[in-house]
Amino acid sequence: MVEKDSTLRPELRLRARGALANESGRFEPERRVAEHDGWDIAEEERLLETEVRVERPRSALTWNKSPDLPFDRSVNPYRGCEHGCIYCYARPTHAYLNLSPGLDFETRLIARPGIGAVLEREIGRKGYEVAPLALGTNTDPYQPVEKAYRVTRKVVQVMHDWQHPLAITTRGMLVERDLDLLAPMAALGLARVGITVTTLDARLARAMEPRAPAPARRLEAIRRLSAAGVPVRVMVAPVIPGLTDPELEAILSAARDAGAVAASWIMLRLPLEVAPLVEDWLRARVPGRAEKVLARIRELHGGKLYDAQWGRRMRGEGIWSDLVAQRFDKAVTRLGLTVPQPPLRRDLFRPPPRAGDQLTLF
Repeated sequence: MVEKDSTLRPELRLRARGALANESGRFEPERRVAEHDGWDIAEEERLLETEVRVERPRSALTWNKSPDLPFDRSVNPYRGCEHGCIYCYARPTHAYLNLSPGLDFETRLIARPGIGAVLEREIGRKGYEVAPLALGTNTDPYQPVEKAYRVTRKVVQVMHDWQHPLAITTRGMLVERDLDLLAPMAALGLARVGITVTTLDARLARAMEPRAPAPARRLEAIRRLSAAGVPVRVMVAPVIPGLTDPELEAILSAARDAGAVAASWIMLRLPLEVAPLVEDWLRARVPGRAEKVLARIRELHGGKLYDAQWGRRMRGEGIWSDLVAQRFDKAVTRLGLTVPQPPLRRDLFRPPPRAGDQLTLF
């Protein structure tokens, strides 16, 4: 049910959307309420469709100094994500665009064509120090609109041409399209992919991640990437206490059987506007478990729904965090997913040959 303080027209129908409301972002000075004007609209106009705008990027690399992240640079080909995962920690970023972290985040997207050329310019600057680039840290680089816009493809092409180390996180199946670039990179120790699997329950996944591939299809992607020689990490992220945490071992086992060679997990994070969105979703979609889940989350964060402190935001603390960590450690040990992966190579980085370049002697 859509909340009253929403910019969403009340007569609109939602199909395969995660959020139930479209409240204004936290920077908006006022809240707007949509009211029916009394006129009937055609049935085809009632459906809330995805809109894509285009942004001309002035920069490509996003830098961070977060001590609990394993990378210091990333690229975001898109703003917003059509997968519509209700729990997505990136939803609050839409507020910076004067858009709602609710339904706007999954229906009003921004593509950034041209970012490949900008990225090439930035990594080609004198003094650039190569280190693995993370792709998919904010919104999914292989979400459905990538099929038409191919922005991620351009980024991967630059990484391939410059022999730049690349780590991808996704749940989108379009990653298989880019195996012609990723497989030779992986053969040189330059690329690896993380596939997120939150649940093996297709019905639950459909409700939580409405436009993301089904769990069985993600396992198939692990299988196909692994068969092509691309190292795959299964990312059980997020673990939702009281809802998906009983599946932890089953997910890890299924991913290992599909070819995953590493694994990781992250506890559910509810920063800023994500908390009320998830609260509403829990009470609407899984009412029998909602209070249990919310109670567990508060136990993880000292009575709050979220703690943004470094080192705690990804795991929480206390008995439930410790229990999931112990279960994960035992499972990955038993399944052989604890073998350390070699670091992505940096020594092969070099500008690609251009027409007219002088040939090297050796």
